[in-house]
Amino acid sequence: MVAGATGTVGRHVVRVAEARGHDVVRVSRATGVDVVSGLGLDAAVRGADAVVDVLNAPSILKQPAVAFVTATTRNLLAAEARAGTAHHVAVSVVGIDGVEAGYYAGKLAQERLVTASAVPFSLLRATQFHEFAEVILRQTRRGRVAIVPSALLRPVAASEVAERLVLAVEDGPGGRLRELTGPRDERLADLVRRLAAAEGDPVHPIEVRLPGTYWRAQRSGVLRGGPDADRGTISFEEWLAARTG
Repeated sequence: MVAGATGTVGRHVVRVAEARGHDVVRVSRATGVDVVSGLGLDAAVRGADAVVDVLNAPSILKQPAVAFVTATTRNLLAAEARAGTAHHVAVSVVGIDGVEAGYYAGKLAQERLVTASAVPFSLLRATQFHEFAEVILRQTRRGRVAIVPSALLRPVAASEVAERLVLAVEDGPGGRLRELTGPRDERLADLVRRLAAAEGDPVHPIEVRLPGTYWRAQRSGVLRGGPDADRGTISFEEWLAARTG
């Protein structure tokens, strides 16, 4: 079962899993399952050998992110326990230890729930996705300019994260897995600039330093991962070419 099957990572998880011969139950509100309330969840989980949680909080603000992730993770783990599901697979973010702010506070809450649960688990930390540049461009654009927060990243393709998650399903519960990062360091403003150029968009990104713990973590470079992490192979340029080709 894939929770968040229509999302950035979820659609790739479904594609990869089906290509490898797995029967996939897609869970989203579009399929009549509400993981926040638990509506329809027991029926969706029943019979699943593994549950892959790639749900994405609808806000980067701390309170709504923690509320969403806490509700969905608790509901998934409870349904899995009732169904006797043998494996919970979740994705989190590299480098967030001690960053109890914004979206990352939600992911830390998720990690604590998953690791404390009686359901066997695999937890993959990954860096920001290449697709993050799309989100930032759409959210920060103001006419011909985009006010882009300063951030040092090592972005990875969501498709490579999905492949790693499907392998985790096949390998069985592995606890905390080796982290996955992208192939090279990038600045978020540069990613937005290259994305806009590839789309023929005349927008001009302007990099700014935003206050607060969340954005300090972004620009500090701590979210790029360490030397022991596995590296993805798809560069931002290759991702762009595949996206716009």
